Amino acid sequence: MTVLRFASRAVFASLPLLGAVLAVPATAAPAAHNGAQHHGIAHRDVAPAPIPLADTVRVALVTTAGTIELDLDGKHAPVTTANFLHYVDTKRFDGITFYRAMHLAWGDQPNGLIQAGVRDTRKLFPPIAHEPTSQTGVLHKAGTISMARFAPGTATSDFSILISDMPALDADPKATDPEAQAGFAAFGHVVSGMDVVRKIWDAPISPTLGEGVMKGQMLADPVRVLTARREPLPG
Repeated sequence: MTVLRFASRAVFASLPLLGAVLAVPATAAPAAHNGAQHHGIAHRDVAPAPIPLADTVRVALVTTAGTIELDLDGKHAPVTTANFLHYVDTKRFDGITFYRAMHLAWGDQPNGLIQAGVRDTRKLFPPIAHEPTSQTGVLHKAGTISMARFAPGTATSDFSILISDMPALDADPKATDPEAQAGFAAFGHVVSGMDVVRKIWDAPISPTLGEGVMKGQMLADPVRVLTARREPLPG
């Protein structure tokens, strides 16, 4: 991937899918999926049934590097939150890995993200409708959790946690580029464990793993998610 020296929406838009910042790997090896039926994957399970959502839902990701606690915004991003919880409640996030750590050379440091997702395509639920930040108001700040995808409406299980603010990932309805118009679907934020996120991000990178823009971004030793569970909110 070309090293970029500054952060602007134009820079992101000049690369596939906003620079493939929140992209999904394109092959099934070593850890990948295509993420949508029209990309040749037959999803074997039905979409999440509508369930009552609290305004805020807390989830704990217990990893081999430590625990990350997330508050998901069910009030403003109900579709994306319900999808994430469907994977949590069916324990399909148990055993997945954080496999990617993207390091960006521009802006205030540290700058980048980590990414995880279900690699077994048999465990994927159908893609969900895209919830842009212009609709939800949930912006891409440091600690935000956001869905990875191909085109809008193809997100399944892959998600990223941001190390830094990335406003270029927010939807821009006035943009001429369709990707910039859509942005990515942010739906919550880290409330505890940013030190764990940073630890994962700082882990050694493989010089050979990954394809395309993801080469040089894959962790040499992916960090396993042992369990992903709902937790009661404090108080």
